[in-house]
Amino acid sequence: MAEHAAEHESLLEKIVDKVKGHDSSSSSDSDDDKPSPGEAVTGKIFRLFGREKPVHKVLGGGKPADIFLWRNKKISAGVLGGATAMWILFELLEYHLLALVCHILILAVAVLFLLANATKFINRPPPQIPDLKIPEKPVLEFASALTYEINRGLAILGDIASGRDLKKFLGVIAGLWVLSIVGSWCNFLTLFYISFVLLHTVPVIYEKYEDQIDPFAEKALMEIKKQYAVFDAKVLSKVLSKIPKGKLKDKKKA
Repeated sequence: MAEHAAEHESLLEKIVDKVKGHDSSSSSDSDDDKPSPGEAVTGKIFRLFGREKPVHKVLGGGKPADIFLWRNKKISAGVLGGATAMWILFELLEYHLLALVCHILILAVAVLFLLANATKFINRPPPQIPDLKIPEKPVLEFASALTYEINRGLAILGDIASGRDLKKFLGVIAGLWVLSIVGSWCNFLTLFYISFVLLHTVPVIYEKYEDQIDPFAEKALMEIKKQYAVFDAKVLSKVLSKIPKGKLKDKKKA
């Protein structure tokens, strides 16, 4: 009885302290300390894919994100222009990579050879040919990052195939099916170029108009969830209910 009375008194003290603290805080806070309506609204705004970081951080930050978001317009335009030139060269003009590399090497060696021999007639020193080497560290870092991403993708596919998340499984199947359809329309180089162009356009457009895109994406996501709930109730539940789980267990016991 004594312990119960002590617990009751401590509970009453906590309630009184909370009430007093709430009254003191509400009376002492000024209008300047209250969050503005804009801050309260932005805290509740839906963000695409549930992100909490800026688009620059989502893309990994650093120079690649600067290029995709056009922080330096000259570099971004140069990268996109180079990719476009390569696509036109290989896809439209049907040029081959090995032929291009050989022709570039032939041109470079011929120019250097002619310059080296021309300097003998004009009494000038021969051109200094740089010692060309591929640095080992960036290649190893790229290989390590690529290996990590491939292993992570394989782990995700294995987790999805284990049957733990039906929604994620159906999403992956639908995505691979759409990708297979797109792949039948164009070859890998064109698909890679389209993805490269999308990386240079979609993030920067979304970053500029995210306040208009996010509400529309929220409505679309709610509609997708609603349709999935209907599909789950009408189709998946019936299909799963027809699986003879009890008969299989009886057969195993027998």
